[in-house]
Amino acid sequence: MTRLMRARELIGMAVVTLDGDDIADVKDVVFDGDTGHVRGFTLNGRGLLAGPLDKGLPAGAVSGVGRDAVMAESPSATVALEDIVPRARTRDSDVLGDHVLTETGTDLGAVADVILEVAPGGVADVVGYEIVSSAALYPDGRHVLLPLPHTVAASGEAVVVPSEAVRFVRHDLSEFASAITAFRHRREEEREEGDSRGQGGGGDAVQ
Repeated sequence: MTRLMRARELIGMAVVTLDGDDIADVKDVVFDGDTGHVRGFTLNGRGLLAGPLDKGLPAGAVSGVGRDAVMAESPSATVALEDIVPRARTRDSDVLGDHVLTETGTDLGAVADVILEVAPGGVADVVGYEIVSSAALYPDGRHVLLPLPHTVAASGEAVVVPSEAVRFVRHDLSEFASAITAFRHRREEEREEGDSRGQGGGGDAVQ
C-alpha cells in the first residue's frame, strides 16, 4: 500500500542498510522535473559535524522508506553524485520557492514542499506540491496541496500546471490521495476525448 509524505520529512533521516549499518543521512530528494520520477537522494555524512558527501543513493537502490529511516540494499548501493544530479540539470533540481503558474499565466503561489508517493519498495513519484497560495488562490497565503499531472513543465524558475488543477486543491494529506486520482483520471478522460475528436475529424476528411 502506498502513502503520501512531504519531502522535508525525509531530510535528515538516516540511511540504513539491510544489515543494520548507518551509512549516511538524507540531504535532499532529487527528482526529474519533466516526469516527476524520483532519481534518488543526495547525502550527508553521519554525525553533527559531518558535511555533504560526494555520492548519492539512487532510487533503484532503496528497498524501503520507513518512519525513521531509508533502507538501502547495501553500503555499495551509493553512486557518484553526478549520477543523481547531472551538472546540466543542477539549476533545475531545486523547486522550493519556485512560482507555480497555470497554463493561462495565473500565479498560484510558491512551492513550499514536494509531496511524494511512497510505495512498499521505496519512493516512486512526486505527485504534488505544497504551496504558499497567492492572492489569486487564497488571499491569506495559506498552505495548500496541489496535485500534479504525470508530466510537469519545470524551468528552474517556475512550474507550469494545468489550469484545472485548481479544482483539486486540498488542505490535508488525508484528502489529497483521492484528489490526485480524480485529477489524473480527468486528465486522461480529456486526452481520450481529444484523441476521439482527432480520429473523427480524420474520418470525415477521408470521406
